[in-house]
Amino acid sequence: MEPAKLSREDIALLLRALCIDLGFCLSREDHDALCDSPPSDVDGFTDAVFRAEGLDASPHTHLYGQVRETVARAFGNGAGV
Repeated sequence: MEPAKLSREDIALLLRALCIDLGFCLSREDHDALCDSPPSDVDGFTDAVFRAEGLDASPHTHLYGQVRETVARAFGNGAGV
């Protein structure tokens, strides 16, 4: 199965949800970079969000799982969160 292709608007909605729900509020520069050139799969996108936030995922397994679940929902829906 091919990964969902999210539109720029879908990515902006996803990043907004991550900010509001989990506190991952990226800088405008990182936000725009992810909207312009997003990773094409759930794990890659989740990792990119953690990198942009300046966090190492390994000590934050529960939080990583929460972010990944939100990202997976967006990718699974192909739109919105």
